[in-house]
Amino acid sequence: MTAVVIALLPAAGFGIYNFGPRALAVMAVTIASTVLTELLFGWLWKKKITISDMSAVVTGLLLALNLPVSIPLWMAALGGVFAILVVKLLFGGLGQNFMNPALAGRCFLMISFAAKMTDFSVSDSYRGVLDTVTGATPLAALKKQGFVAASSIPVKDLFIGNIQGTIGETSALAILIGAVILLAFKVIDLKVPLTYIGSFTVFVIFYMLGSGMGFDGNYLLSHLFGGGLMLGAWFMATDYVTTPITPKGQLIYGCCLGILTAIFRLFGGSAEGVSYAIIFCNLLVPIIEKVTKPVAFGKGGKKA
Repeated sequence: MTAVVIALLPAAGFGIYNFGPRALAVMAVTIASTVLTELLFGWLWKKKITISDMSAVVTGLLLALNLPVSIPLWMAALGGVFAILVVKLLFGGLGQNFMNPALAGRCFLMISFAAKMTDFSVSDSYRGVLDTVTGATPLAALKKQGFVAASSIPVKDLFIGNIQGTIGETSALAILIGAVILLAFKVIDLKVPLTYIGSFTVFVIFYMLGSGMGFDGNYLLSHLFGGGLMLGAWFMATDYVTTPITPKGQLIYGCCLGILTAIFRLFGGSAEGVSYAIIFCNLLVPIIEKVTKPVAFGKGGKKA
């Protein structure tokens, strides 16, 4: 968990640089809410205090990186309490949660406070390098204008992070630096992230070709670097608890993530789909593990 926190620092640091001190305040509030919720739960219910395992810190930081910088701080705190108390602790604590707590907190806030969760405006009082960036997010522009908007989206800004979005999703470069750290520490492997991103890419390419517009590299890169795809693929789809443990299961899981994310983005009512795709696939993990369980050889094994 400490390695995950270290790997998230590039995205968190760029979020603070991009959006100013308000981003740091959101991170502090979500981390404080998750850690204090876990601490108070342990005290009140006479459970073992588990905050030292750093999982609550990871949940709080991931939640903050999935929130817009303008969200009221009390909402951010409420999301942290929901993530830890409802999704994690009430189901038995670390290792027993049935979906990713940080994404569950984000979806809870999205359902409860949709207007605030989709408000990516940047106040002049804490604006960083976003002085010239206004209007909708790149994904929202793609959703509204389709292929027409793709040519006007600067992919370079998408990759570096000079765009609208949540605190931690804007810079694909910072997220990829964090992914390299995760791989270097051997916290994750490449199965789920590459299968996720690869299947999503294939689906979007078929969609472009099927729409009669031909291949548009700018449109594809806008989908790859825009929104929460990179953050979700490297940091949330790889969560140990909610990811299949079988190698074949991980490949199936990654393909399901990519296909669902593409369907939600291209055909759904919202411009984004990563959070709901990951949560839905989290619920499929027991079934995926069951059908991909390795068959034992010998007596009573494969023959039976």
